[in-house]
Parts: sequence; C-alpha cells; structure tokens
Amino acid sequence: MLTPEELRQIRRLHVQAGRRVDSLLQGEYRSAFKGSGMEFDEVRPYVPGDEVRRIDWNVTARTGEPFVKTFKEERELTLLLLMDVSGSVRFGGGGRDGRTDKRLQLARAAGGLAFSALRSGDRVGLLTFTDKVEKYLPPRKSRGHGWQVIQAAFASSTLGKTNLATALALTRQVLKRRSVVVILSDFQAPNFEPDLAALARKHTTHALLVHDPLENKLPDLGLFALSDAEGGGVRTIGGGALDLAGPVDRRLKDLRRLGVRASPLSTAEDAFLRLQRHFAARGAGSATGDGGRG
Repeated sequence: MLTPEELRQIRRLHVQAGRRVDSLLQGEYRSAFKGSGMEFDEVRPYVPGDEVRRIDWNVTARTGEPFVKTFKEERELTLLLLMDVSGSVRFGGGGRDGRTDKRLQLARAAGGLAFSALRSGDRVGLLTFTDKVEKYLPPRKSRGHGWQVIQAAFASSTLGKTNLATALALTRQVLKRRSVVVILSDFQAPNFEPDLAALARKHTTHALLVHDPLENKLPDLGLFALSDAEGGGVRTIGGGALDLAGPVDRRLKDLRRLGVRASPLSTAEDAFLRLQRHFAARGAGSATGDGGRG
C-alpha cells in the first residue's frame, strides 16, 4: 500500500505531467525514441544507392551476389525503466522544495517517462533493484498497467546494497526484441560495466545519473556521525574533506564510454526539464555536456 505522502507525490506528478509531458511527446520523446526500434524484414539484391552498412555479408558470400538487409519500423516502442531503490539513493539535501532526495527525484523521472509512454501508446515496464531485483513489471500497453508502473516507482522500498549487474543481466534475459532501456541510478555499484556494455550493444540504452549537491562537498561542520545506508554502521567523520560519491563527470564519462547516452540528474533541478534536455541532445551522442553540477 502507498503511504499518504506517496499518493500526494503521484497526484503532483499527474498534474505536472499533464501540463508539461506533451512537449516531451511532441518533441524530444517521440523523435528520440520512435524509429529507434527497427525489426528485420527480409534480404533483397543490392541496388546502387543502398547503404553499404546494410549489406548481409553471409548471404552475399553464399550467393556470390551482394544482398542487403531491409527493416521495418516497429510501430510500438518497448520502454523498460531500471530504477535503483538501494540505500545509496536515500540521500539528499532537500532540493528546491526542501524534501527532495535522490530516491524521490528518480521516481519523478521514472514517472514522467512512464506517463509519456502511456500517452504515446507504447509498452512500458519497470524493474526496481537493490542488491537483488525487488520488483519486475514486464512491459505492457494499457492505461492500468502504466499507472501500476508509476505507483511502483514511488512506492517505499527496503534499504539494501546495490547490485546493478544482476538487474542488467535479467534485463538482457527478458528483452527479446530491440527495446529502449532507461537506467535511473546513482551508479554507485561495483562490476556492472561488462553487463551494461553488452546491453547497450543490443538495445538503445539511456542513463540518468542522480546526484545531490551535498555529495560534492558537505559543509564543514566539524565532526559528526555518518550512517552507512547500505553497509550499516556509523562513523565519525569531518564533513569538509568528505567526497561521498566521486566526481559526477567521471561517472558520466565511464557510462558514455560503454555506449550509453548518459545525463546527470541533480536533486536541485527540475526532473522534467532534465528529461527534455537529455533527449533533445541525443544527436550529440553524449546526451549532454553540462557536466552534472545541476
């Protein structure tokens, strides 16, 4: 069951998305996603003017004549959201409204994308994860299912460590056709790079790297007790010299190196505006160049 606060957040999303998500659908969302899913149709003889990269070299070798692959655009998009709900995202300085942490900002972004898919008639699914898969809603196309995805994005979850590799491995198993995958996480997880690179080779893969300004540098308040949301335990530490997560720029570069279109998502910014900027910059390959200071 959703808490009263979670229900209020979903109502806020409905109002905000209803006002603003059409610009995503008419512009960035549809132009970024539609047409990216292409399904193999057949091979035919090569004719002058065909793209060389579409030559089917296996058929060409067997027949001795050049053949090219033809594709048909999928009319419906399959969108799967991978959302981090581990302990590390339960952190934040309050954002612009005084109550935003990384977990809530991820829920807003996931909710906005699910709402966009719902309005566009696309299939949408959600996989939430900690050190294991917490919930999996397979991509489907219905209004009721879309709202299940949104509710699950905002629902409370137990604290846990992060194992992104497990979530990526399951995603590769369940997605049989070319799809769009959006990973929403702070990417504070070990050893996920091989699985992410393999996923990005088959599916159009986007990443929204959530971060909080306090992670860059906590105010110098002297010594204070710091609780580890994932590993447990409490340490006494000086905040002025603490780097909680490592540079956002470095994590973004690592993601882009793996073939992922990655953007930062600060708790201090408007989540919907970030989505628009991310998909508007799709032609640049790196999705955004603003470095992630939000």
